[in-house]
Amino acid sequence: MSTKSPYSKPEYFYNRELSWLLFNRRVLEEAKDSSLPLFDRLKFLSITSSNLDEFFMIRVASLKDMVQVKYNKKDISGMTPAEQLAAINERTHLFVKDQYDIFNRSLIPALEKEGVHVLSHYENLSEKQSKYVDRYFTDEVYPVLTPMAVDSSRPFPLIRNKTLNIGAILRMKKDKAAGGQFRDLYLSHGNKKKGADSNDTDFATVQVPSVLPRFVEIPSEQKGEKTFILLEQIIEKNIGKLFVNYEIESVFPYRIMRNADLSIEEDEAADLLIEIERQLKKRQWGQAIRLEVEDGMDKRLLKKLRQELKIKEEDIFKINGPLDLTFLMKLSGLEGYDKLRTPKYTPQPAKWLNGEDHLFDQIRDHDVLLHHPYETFDPVVDFVRQAAKDPNVLAIKQTLYRVSGNSPIIASLIRAAENGKQVDVLVDGPFVEAEKSYAALFRGSANQRLIDVPKSLAAGAVVLWERPDPLAHFTRPES
Repeated sequence: MSTKSPYSKPEYFYNRELSWLLFNRRVLEEAKDSSLPLFDRLKFLSITSSNLDEFFMIRVASLKDMVQVKYNKKDISGMTPAEQLAAINERTHLFVKDQYDIFNRSLIPALEKEGVHVLSHYENLSEKQSKYVDRYFTDEVYPVLTPMAVDSSRPFPLIRNKTLNIGAILRMKKDKAAGGQFRDLYLSHGNKKKGADSNDTDFATVQVPSVLPRFVEIPSEQKGEKTFILLEQIIEKNIGKLFVNYEIESVFPYRIMRNADLSIEEDEAADLLIEIERQLKKRQWGQAIRLEVEDGMDKRLLKKLRQELKIKEEDIFKINGPLDLTFLMKLSGLEGYDKLRTPKYTPQPAKWLNGEDHLFDQIRDHDVLLHHPYETFDPVVDFVRQAAKDPNVLAIKQTLYRVSGNSPIIASLIRAAENGKQVDVLVDGPFVEAEKSYAALFRGSANQRLIDVPKSLAAGAVVLWERPDPLAHFTRPES
C-alpha cells in the first residue's frame, strides 16, 4: 500500500503563475534601480510591459478558459483556476501602478535632465511644434488611417489584439440654417465637458497605425535637446479632421488584450501546418480578456467599450500615462546617448576550443560547453559554416530566435542549400517588435521576407516564396 509523500503538501509549493509575476517584478526592480544607466532602465521597463502582454494572452487566457468550463481542480499549490485569477488580478493592478510610478516619477524626470523630452499631451506643444505636428499628420498619418463610426446602421468593429486605438464620442453638427448653432465641445485632457443631452451621440474609433513610429521627433525649444510626441497624441489633436460632420465630445486611447492561447488537436488535424496557421489567425480575434484605458476616460466611452467587448470591471486597467510601454525599447536606442547605456561587452574566447583545428575534430575529441554571452559566439558561426561545406552533412536543423540584418548564420545556410543540403524556405530579415504579427505566415514580424531558396538558386537572384493557390488546379468557367 503506497503512502502519500510528506513533501506533496500544498504549503510546500508556490503557484506557477504568481511565481512568474514575481519574476517580472524582479525585472521591474531593474527599471527602478537608479544606479543603472538610464537607457538600460527604459529597456527593463519595456520588457516588463512586453512580458505582461504575453502572460495575459497565454497564461491568464488559459485560466479564464478553465473557469469558463467550470474546471475547479486545484493545482499543486492548492489553488483553483478561479483563485489563481483573483490573485493574479490583484497583484497585476498593483504591478501596473508601480510600472507607471517608475515611468512618471523617475524615468521621465531623468530623461528631462538629459535633454530628452517626451510630451504625453499635445496641449503642451508650442505654436511652432503644433504647426509641425499638424503638417506631419496631414503628410504621414492621415493617409494610413481608417476611422470607423458606430451607430444604429454600423456595428461595432473588430478590434485587433494588442493594437492601440483611439475612441471618441461624437455628436452630429447642427445646421445653422435650421436655427441650430455649432457647439464647441472639443474636449482636451483634464478639460472634458459633457453635452447637456447625450442621447444623440455616436461612438467612433481609429487604430493607431503600427507602420509609423510610435514616437515622433518634433522641433525642440532648446538647442541641443530632443523632443518627442507620441503618435496617438498627434491623432487626437487632429481627430476632428477624420469626422468632419461631427463635433468631438471626448477622445481617449484604449488597448485590448485577447485570448491568444493556441488549442491544436494534432491527432485530428489533417495538415498540422495549416491548422497552426488557422489558430494563429484566430489569436487576433479571441475573447477580450484585458482592457487598458487612459485614467479619467469619459464614462460613456468606457461603458461603450465594456458593453461591446463584454469585459469585466476587474479586467479594466486605468493607466496613468501612455498605454503600452514597449515603445521605450526604441527610445532607448537613440543615437548620441552612449553615456546613458552600459558599454558593449566584449566576449571572451571559448575556453575549450583552440581556434585552429577543425571544429568537428575538436568535438569528436571532447565535449565543448559554451557560455553565452560571456564567451564569443564565433564557434557557433564557424560550426554552421563548416557544416555547410562538409560533404558528409546531409541536413542542418536549427531554430533561430532572432538574427541580425547581415547574419553570417543565414549566409551559411544559403551556402548549405547551394551545396545540396536540404533547405526549402528561408525567413530573411531582422525581427522588429513594432511590426510583430501573428498573421504573418511563418514570420515573426511583417517586415521579414520569405525567400524561395531553390527558385533563387535557379534564377541567380532572390525569388520570394509565394503561397500556392489551393484553387489553381480548378478551371474557371467562361460564363
